[in-house]
Amino acid sequence: MIKTTVTTGLLVALAAAVAAPAGAQTRPSPPAATPPGPARTAAPTAAPNKPTQPAAATIVEDRGTVKADEVIARVGDSDVTAEEVRAAVAFLDARNKAAVLHDPALLSQTVRAILANRLVLKEALARKWEQQPAVVAQLARARESLIVENYLQSVTAAPDSYPSEADIKSVYDANIAAFLLPRRFQLAQIVVTLAKDADKAAEEAARKKLDDIVKKVKQPGADFAALARIMSDDTATAERDGEIGWVSEPDLRIEIRSQVAGLAKAAVADPIRLDDGWHVVKLIDTEASRTRSLAEVREALVQRMRAERADANRRTYMADLLKQTPPVVNELALSKLFDAKPEAAAR
Repeated sequence: MIKTTVTTGLLVALAAAVAAPAGAQTRPSPPAATPPGPARTAAPTAAPNKPTQPAAATIVEDRGTVKADEVIARVGDSDVTAEEVRAAVAFLDARNKAAVLHDPALLSQTVRAILANRLVLKEALARKWEQQPAVVAQLARARESLIVENYLQSVTAAPDSYPSEADIKSVYDANIAAFLLPRRFQLAQIVVTLAKDADKAAEEAARKKLDDIVKKVKQPGADFAALARIMSDDTATAERDGEIGWVSEPDLRIEIRSQVAGLAKAAVADPIRLDDGWHVVKLIDTEASRTRSLAEVREALVQRMRAERADANRRTYMADLLKQTPPVVNELALSKLFDAKPEAAAR
């Protein structure tokens, strides 16, 4: 059986392919997995930790009843076990990892990517590709980099005692403005599509339909949801009774923001012309801006603080090593290293 470590490039590409739905009325929102803004802390005064054996990458999700050596997939004579899939997913960043773990189709694609890698590896090994001088050199550099990086992570990791509750509270207070959540609006819409370059006949038809919609939604007791299902040209929101969902104020297009900001709940704004046509927007509910509590952001804040401490430890550790064994660099030769004339370089 072929056993190898799967490169994560394919996995990241697959996870990144999961796109969040976006409507014409909003802009993409940044992920809320970590608190916005820097969480800067003071540089550490304590020396880096002593070398320890780094823990293997693990996944904290419930592993259920699937055993580590259970075969999940097979291609040719190569098996992919449950533990290999978990290890591959563990190398992804938090956002892509969450996408893979919560989307069965994407997880299946991930396994297929592993299998594809196996097939490529089998073909490459059959041709002794790993023995080519350029590949040998690259493998040597990759091995060196992996050892260095793994060791540095071990000796410069933040101590388990960091950060203390006082440290966390201090950083939270110093960055309180970064944890402000803007006002949010729960909206619904009815759309009448109309291209910017539409001819006069299309414009008249769209205006007639728009006037009919406005007349109906303004009537006492009008059922906006029912009208959206029947009359909206936007299929995605029409299937949800016209509901767009909750949208943060900064993510709203300015044309809509200026209309809904002053609306009362359940009120309908005047028709709004956007690039794709007319939007009749209803304000379902409003959520006032607020500052996220320390309890809400604590986990993400601790992760960022520990990462920043480890980064500071690394810089200190490397600087100390260079002080202990000062390097000697031939600056003159270095300055001429990439100065060769084209004729000389071609020889």
